Amino acid sequence: MKPRSMISGILCFILFVISCGQVYAQPDAGSNRLTYETSLTNANVSLSGVTASRSMYIRLEDYWNVSELTLHLDYQATQLARKEESSVTLKMNGTKFYSFRPAQDKKQNLTVSVPKDLLIPGSNTLSIEGYILTNLPDRLCVPTEKRDNWLELYKTSYAQINYTKQDIGNSIRNFNQQFVGLDTLKDKRSALAVPNDSDSQELEAAVYALSGFAKSNRSEDNTIPMLSLDDKALDQHETVVIVALYNHLPDKWKQALGQVDVHDKALIRVANAGAGPALIVTSEDPLMLKKAGRLLGNQMLVDQLDGPEKWVDADTDVETPAINVSRDVTLTETGDKLTGMMHQEKSYFVSLPANRFIADSSKINLDFRYSDNLDFDRSLITILINDTPIGSKKLTKEMSNQDRLTLTIPKNLEVSGSFTVTAAFDLELKSAGCIELQDQMPWAYITKDSLLQLNTKDRTDLLFNNYPNPFLRDASYNKIAVLLPEKMDSYGYLTIGNLFHLLGKYAEANTGEVTFYKISEIPADSKLQQYNLISIGSYKDNAWLQKQNGKLFFQYSPDGTRLLSNEKMSIEENYGKRIGTLQLMKSPYNQGYGWLAVTGASSKYNYLASNLLATDSAKWKVYGDGVVTDADGNTKAFRFKKQAEQADHGMIAQITERKDVMGFIVALGLTGILVIVSLVLLIRKYRKRAGGE
Repeated sequence: MKPRSMISGILCFILFVISCGQVYAQPDAGSNRLTYETSLTNANVSLSGVTASRSMYIRLEDYWNVSELTLHLDYQATQLARKEESSVTLKMNGTKFYSFRPAQDKKQNLTVSVPKDLLIPGSNTLSIEGYILTNLPDRLCVPTEKRDNWLELYKTSYAQINYTKQDIGNSIRNFNQQFVGLDTLKDKRSALAVPNDSDSQELEAAVYALSGFAKSNRSEDNTIPMLSLDDKALDQHETVVIVALYNHLPDKWKQALGQVDVHDKALIRVANAGAGPALIVTSEDPLMLKKAGRLLGNQMLVDQLDGPEKWVDADTDVETPAINVSRDVTLTETGDKLTGMMHQEKSYFVSLPANRFIADSSKINLDFRYSDNLDFDRSLITILINDTPIGSKKLTKEMSNQDRLTLTIPKNLEVSGSFTVTAAFDLELKSAGCIELQDQMPWAYITKDSLLQLNTKDRTDLLFNNYPNPFLRDASYNKIAVLLPEKMDSYGYLTIGNLFHLLGKYAEANTGEVTFYKISEIPADSKLQQYNLISIGSYKDNAWLQKQNGKLFFQYSPDGTRLLSNEKMSIEENYGKRIGTLQLMKSPYNQGYGWLAVTGASSKYNYLASNLLATDSAKWKVYGDGVVTDADGNTKAFRFKKQAEQADHGMIAQITERKDVMGFIVALGLTGILVIVSLVLLIRKYRKRAGGE
């Protein structure tokens, strides 16, 4: 072979190897793999007793293609545990997949992979069952229950999920799912955008849409921010919802829509003209734009929109079904079985508007049955509301095939908003210490006939303890007027987004009314009498607030640069310039309505205060009727009103809310009328006879 040919061959071989190396080095599908971590519990979980179990929930989004789910468990077992006899078993969605013997000397960490075939889209139930023994006097017997049998699962435990995401494509439904997805919100990739210097109609449509997204947001810590279209921070968000009148829509988004006729209709369309997909909501008609916003507020409808666009016209039905706040609630649709000796629990979540609380005569009717091999001297069932016991019943052999427990929910329980009903069984066996647990295993079964007869009424006290009252009524916006500064900056839009993210999460219906007014647009006092008011802005940028300064709990100095001390709190001069406040008061126009002032020396501190009313996790810091917060995270809450309005509407109002009592009164009244008429006729009859004689 000639040298030149040899060199050429070597070069060709090298190029071939390099080209092959380049092919093999291309990223495969695994390079798109993402990781999401979620806490298993917000507080430490204690498993006490020889046998005990607890359930936790892990949510997997529908658009995740999960490749692996790994549990990282931090736990500690009692130092007295017998290692060779004690065990802990893990179950996923009812199927056992891992058991281990807990080490007892100190805090431990365990990493376990969950079999992929046990996982389902949506909510997955992880059960931890402990069997902790501390002594074994007779190896033929199981020791009785003792307080030193315990295992603690720490709140630092978490689940790690490896997955890839499905493509959004051109589906409004898919966009909606990813827009409010747990991973999207955690990474702050979602935002809702409106034009700079938005019209009141655009803001109204935007908060209706935001309310729907907030209801689908399952995170307690993360919000969907509202930004203006010219805010540079918008570029950092991958998925964006744009709500704007067509004339205010930027050119690049008009081009993404193409030629559309929206003069008397609204268009909702998935488009792409930036770093990621966007959902554009637009119309030339403000009424149609607001109707499109209400459609997005109805997440039941949005979940049915598989296409890339939805046209909204005058005939489009967008309203949510009517909310019945006093109703019969079925606890279980198919029935629930509990298996195992000693303490076993089943909990049911009951959804209720946040401003409603359980009224008189609400009852729980639990229909159940259980095995007949129990020690009936020690076995019983207990009903708890939010972990507070309200009553118990002893189990009996005679009623084991068909038992029933009816309890009235106590008035002093003061449960408001959504709550949990727990049925706790103590299934004790005779001579349980000498019975193999797999033999004669006790059980209990809660039937689908179990009901909660729920009567509710509004909380009317103007206190943050009862928030979002008075801004919601029967799970719908309760005639809200938002008074804005004439000139809005980025903090102003973020403040609106914060407030209506939490309000929207509580608003189950999309039929309420929200109206926005800038200072130059504020109507006559007579019109504001029919609204609950939210004022946003400082003394300097909100002229309306200047006129109401004397009514504030935390008032401004004459020059409007700082907040002043009052009877509850001393405020240093410079400190008063860098705090934000939330103040909940009576409307200056109508005693039957409320006024929330979100205010600070500048828009930055308005936003700082609004963060306290943006999420459930932040709201716990807020109570009373006046709250102060600063940039360092210090929050102080006070109560200024000496006597809050009484929530009791009187006996007549309570009677009118009870349909069963009203029916009885009507029947009793008709019976009384018939008796009186009969007596009158009898008297007339015998009078005529007496006169004839």
